[in-house]
Amino acid sequence: MSVALHREVSGPEDGPLLVLGSSLGTTGALWAPQLPAWEPHLRLVRYDHRGHGGSPVPPGPYSLEQLAGDVLALLDDLGIERASVGGVSLGGMIAMWLAAHAPERVERLVVCCSSAHMPPASAWHERAAAVRAAGSVGAVVDAVAERWTTPGFRAAHPEVVEGLRAMLVETPPEGYAGCCEAIAGTDLRAALPSISAPTLVIVGEQDPATPPPHGRAIAGAVPGARLESLSPAAHLAGVEQPDACAALILEHLDLDHNKEQR
Repeated sequence: MSVALHREVSGPEDGPLLVLGSSLGTTGALWAPQLPAWEPHLRLVRYDHRGHGGSPVPPGPYSLEQLAGDVLALLDDLGIERASVGGVSLGGMIAMWLAAHAPERVERLVVCCSSAHMPPASAWHERAAAVRAAGSVGAVVDAVAERWTTPGFRAAHPEVVEGLRAMLVETPPEGYAGCCEAIAGTDLRAALPSISAPTLVIVGEQDPATPPPHGRAIAGAVPGARLESLSPAAHLAGVEQPDACAALILEHLDLDHNKEQR
């Protein structure tokens, strides 16, 4: 059964629709650095995964199909028949599932720092168990947050990094663990060739969580997909390179307002 996801809706009511999911252990606030570039042009729907932020926290484990079903229910609740969908990491997995299994709902697809398959499953089950045992995502915060940004970014922007760490620690432990288990059970590789939506894949060149070969594999399997790389950028490439990330996505949605003819 789906849950009613927390969502933030902004931008012009008649703007092209872009629905965005964030990384494991974060909320829709992750997209804040891109909002100044996007909000004049796009109708944005930023949602929190089940078990995250303001969304309900049902008992886990969860599955990717359940997480995607929550997004379909969100679209229905908002009266959205079709939209561009995208996400970073777990949000990108959900977006790929939607493009493959509900193609009539997906206009264009954006996959940022994500993967179709992230073995071994045992590592995700171990992380889920550690968080449940500790009763807090703080049990894994150091190891996880270190993968999110490059050392140079952490040194230059300590306040941003502290905000990201706080977002992670504030994630309900059952929600985090349940989503870990969803990632453990995810394998979208066979579904990628069926995706028909125009697709943009963005990778962070220094991403240790979903290294560039993961993104290249997605782009190589989705017909006609476009691959772009950002550097320096680790797993949260949109945080480290917000302007470049925002511009790539606007261009992909045919809304590149820097083009001379526009």
